[in-house]
Amino acid sequence: MNNMRIGIALGSGAARGLAHIGIIKALRDMGIEPHIVCGCSAGAVVGGAYAAGNLDALEKWVCSLTRKAVIGFLDVSLLSGGVIAGERFINFFREEIGDVHIENLSIPFASVATELVTGREIWFRSGPLVDAVRASISLPGVLAPVQIKDKWMVDGGIVNPVPISICRAMGADVVIAVNLNSGLVGRHFEEGPRKDQRKAQQMEGPRVGYLANRIKRGLKGGMEMVLSQVWRGESNRPGLFDVIGGSINIMQDHITRSRMAGDPPDLVLVPHLEHLGLLEFYRADEAIEEGKNCVRKEAITIYEFLRGIE
Repeated sequence: MNNMRIGIALGSGAARGLAHIGIIKALRDMGIEPHIVCGCSAGAVVGGAYAAGNLDALEKWVCSLTRKAVIGFLDVSLLSGGVIAGERFINFFREEIGDVHIENLSIPFASVATELVTGREIWFRSGPLVDAVRASISLPGVLAPVQIKDKWMVDGGIVNPVPISICRAMGADVVIAVNLNSGLVGRHFEEGPRKDQRKAQQMEGPRVGYLANRIKRGLKGGMEMVLSQVWRGESNRPGLFDVIGGSINIMQDHITRSRMAGDPPDLVLVPHLEHLGLLEFYRADEAIEEGKNCVRKEAITIYEFLRGIE
């Protein structure tokens, strides 16, 4: 396999995207190091950190996150074009991963975003890594769009949730795709709050309630609690992030199926994290472990395929 260029396409998936960390590490344990890394949304975050040689730093940070820490990154602002401005997160990413340029990375990397005005698919293959990541993660309605040069960018998952095509364009002979969008449609409406969520609501009720009131006052519209996806109430009525997240899941599921049918990868890895909420980044350990388990379950298939094309 020394002469074979392996590309990995890391798909979008918000908090589920932390599974990419486990997938990359499990592949490395098998002796498989991707030569090309392409990422969309959360996949751009993990892929960018990996290409920059700082995957361990990212893992250490996300595994330290708590519910309170996640709240700290939610710089609420409707005036920015999204519920969350995103500056706190991206500033932390810059500090932890480094202010580097894509063309200087040791591994070829690209992220995908969507130009808001034209709907064009935009590939970031040069320039500041932090800009490429920030553009790719701008989930519509949740994270504010970002202006790169004179263009407004939103999440790449709108047009290319699993960037297989970019891997091939960059010269990959074999593409391993990671699809985080399988089995998501309607999943988080099937069950009420989990026991651990109800317990958290009881323990942190006063503090969360105080924060929610501050957010409502700041938005001046009696908007539903912005943290409804992190702490879902007992009601069956969909919260703000339930509606946004559910709609995006439907869209990305359809787009992923369509694009993978037209440009199928050589191997597909599908971590099962349908139960993970949109912003439940504090469950990083669980997501990373499922990423590793996904690779372990497919280890024989991966080995046999790669040996077959040597």
